[in-house]
Amino acid sequence: MNSIHESIARYLQGSGHSCVRLKAVLFDMDGVLFDSMPYHADAWHTVMERHGLHLSREEAFLHEGRTGADTINLVYQRQFGKDATPEMIQEIYEEKSREFNKNPEPKRMPGAWELMQKVKAAHLTPVLVTGSGQTSLLDRLEHSYPGTFDRAHMVTAFDVKYGKPNPEPYLMGLEKAHVAANEAIVVENAPIGVQAGAAAGIFTIAVNTGPLDGQVLLDAGANLLFSSMSDFCNHWEEVYQAFQQTSL
Repeated sequence: MNSIHESIARYLQGSGHSCVRLKAVLFDMDGVLFDSMPYHADAWHTVMERHGLHLSREEAFLHEGRTGADTINLVYQRQFGKDATPEMIQEIYEEKSREFNKNPEPKRMPGAWELMQKVKAAHLTPVLVTGSGQTSLLDRLEHSYPGTFDRAHMVTAFDVKYGKPNPEPYLMGLEKAHVAANEAIVVENAPIGVQAGAAAGIFTIAVNTGPLDGQVLLDAGANLLFSSMSDFCNHWEEVYQAFQQTSL
């Protein structure tokens, strides 16, 4: 792991900001708050094959964070050289949602609850920024993270025109939290989510909770990389203090 102070210094130099005054933490959902990505990968692979489309479980992790419509269209364009129809996209996504919901309820990602308590204790605003339109998971947020996320501080697939890796979801997250780019951090586990956070000009922390090589997340633009949410939680105080020192 790069030195936290060095990573912040590089971010400040590249962004033109003089400091980071942390007020909000923007969390991705799948693979960050919930250990749900293996279920998503299986569901995508199964349903795509059923429709004659080819998306491996491994590739599904690379596309994590895209809206369902974008994922379907990307694979369809690759195979057939044209866009999928809106009706086809809706049919495949609804089928994928049903396949996903056959699985047991995803558990909280280890370390995520403990990290959330530290975020709240620091009086920072937690914001959800997800490419998911999976209502089952969104419904479980209050059950799994009670009193943490209110609807006014959520950005989902229903809210954006352009999904990740476009910066729009994270720019909307800043807007909903009423903070500037140097007043927040992003917590992501997927390359395109990292790209979106970095493109929005926000200090982006990657947690490598899936099967990808960590270098993929750094290459996508992550400012810091942790091996898991528990690893990040264990280093939270060090990270938070380093940000505090830039605003003195």
